[in-house]
Amino acid sequence: QLRGKTDSTQAFLSAWAGACGSFDSAIIYVPPGRYLLNQARFNGNCKNTNITIRIDGTLVAPTDYRVIGNAGTWLLFDKVIGVSIYGGSLDGQGSDLWACKAAGNTCPTGATNLGFTNLKYIVINGLTSLNSQIFHIVIDGCNNVNIQGVTVAAAGNSPNTDGIHVQMSTGVTIIGASIKTGDDCISIGPGTSTLWIERISCGPGHGISIGSLGKTLQEPGVLNMTVKNVTFTGSENGFRKKSWGRPSNGFARGILFQDAIMQNVDNPIVIDQNYCLHEEDCPGKVQYYKGHFGKVVCYPCSYCGGIILEDVQLTYQNQQAESSCVNAGGIAYGVVEPSNCL
Repeated sequence: QLRGKTDSTQAFLSAWAGACGSFDSAIIYVPPGRYLLNQARFNGNCKNTNITIRIDGTLVAPTDYRVIGNAGTWLLFDKVIGVSIYGGSLDGQGSDLWACKAAGNTCPTGATNLGFTNLKYIVINGLTSLNSQIFHIVIDGCNNVNIQGVTVAAAGNSPNTDGIHVQMSTGVTIIGASIKTGDDCISIGPGTSTLWIERISCGPGHGISIGSLGKTLQEPGVLNMTVKNVTFTGSENGFRKKSWGRPSNGFARGILFQDAIMQNVDNPIVIDQNYCLHEEDCPGKVQYYKGHFGKVVCYPCSYCGGIILEDVQLTYQNQQAESSCVNAGGIAYGVVEPSNCL
């Protein structure tokens, strides 16, 4: 490799083929340096279930965003059982694509930095993801995933650059992550269950969001999710659940948000069942006001029930913070400031 300018894709794919084809546990080591990779897919059905990738260098996406802009995912692992990634950095070099979109030009959709589809037993430890064109890390259709010590960084105005996105997966743990991005720090899609999120630093970004959910009538729900010990700094939202304002058999149950610090957060707590992206096909419109404690807005044909607020203390720059509810119900315990509207 020459200072990250020589295409190293084939070398990585060859190393993967050797590890995947081994009957014994295998280690792929990436030494210090910058390594240019075009779009790469690491396919599974391997002969062993214990492949370790140790990265001391930086993997770099092509400078020209059009090379991978319509690939969906830059680095994709598919149908693998037992893969661990330790250390290293992924640089998606997405800023030129962001600028293309900001200018209103015709641009590729963009590629996720790192994707996992239909995997079991994943470990991601100490990885840094930088400047992804869109989402940074996507977990889709996976079981038993352990993510620790991950750092995500992108500009606060970078579009659709979610830090970690989880959907159709079970048994996912995310601990000790620092995420600064232009969209959700962590987003949770349909079909996610048994999710544990702890010790997260979020901001800038749009907070930790469940959804959007309910875009279709037939949709799996989100079940048993715990979020603890999170610090939100300069984010648009804190804890958020968003669903489209239309009929759906999807659901979100067994959700616990606990022990958070909110610093300069516009909307610390949001439960929105009238979500509408770009005002397309919207049954109603919801406006959020800076400085609100939170807003609970529920689709008229459904009901947000079982909401519990306990020991919530939120203020807004020595001004009066507010809360508001529509078609929602629940109870409050302890000190709740501002006064709850349930």
